[in-house]
Amino acid sequence: MYSSQYWYLQNHSLFKHLNNSDLNEICYIAAYKTVRKGDIIFFSEENNGRVFTLKKGSLKIVKIDVEGNEIVKDILKVGDLFGSLDLIESNEDEYAIVLSDTATFCSFKTADFEKFIENKPEVAVKYTKWIGFWFKRLENRYSNIMFKDVKTRLLNFLKDIAKDHQTDPDGYVSLPNYLTHQDIASLICSTRQTVTSLLNTLKSEGIITYSRKEIKVKISVL
Repeated sequence: MYSSQYWYLQNHSLFKHLNNSDLNEICYIAAYKTVRKGDIIFFSEENNGRVFTLKKGSLKIVKIDVEGNEIVKDILKVGDLFGSLDLIESNEDEYAIVLSDTATFCSFKTADFEKFIENKPEVAVKYTKWIGFWFKRLENRYSNIMFKDVKTRLLNFLKDIAKDHQTDPDGYVSLPNYLTHQDIASLICSTRQTVTSLLNTLKSEGIITYSRKEIKVKISVL
């Protein structure tokens, strides 16, 4: 009954040490959904108070500022957690947008997930460490914004998203080009015009090449 759920959760870093009985228990409280590119996952109403983990695809987390503008907060990859990570319902106006052709995620009601990890101290410890890692990533991003120039911030952003991809024989990493220049500008606290100009500069310097479908980054230069 839970074959696909079981396989995914068995290989997730939080749960891979669990025995069959525990895996069946976490599968029982998990809900799965597949969505398409451009679909929006709202963190409100029925989705508020849930912990999500991405099984397939990629998402961007978007927040609406006081002026009604969309601000991209984070890019998520397979295995990442999102939603009510502190196990507390949030009133923030945030949502996730699917970037890849399709994305599959599983989610847990926070009450169910909290009850599960209360009885599984090893999962609780791993979850706490993941939250610590997540906050550290945010801290590094803010430090990057505060103390580095825009070009360095852009290069660090490209380096960060390239680290999970293979380098080809020419020394380039190919990345799907699913972010707009405005998305990148939001992530590195810059403007769309500046990002466009810098990408053109990096292209002329041979550091990147890009098309509508992909960005190729020369990893040795970053």
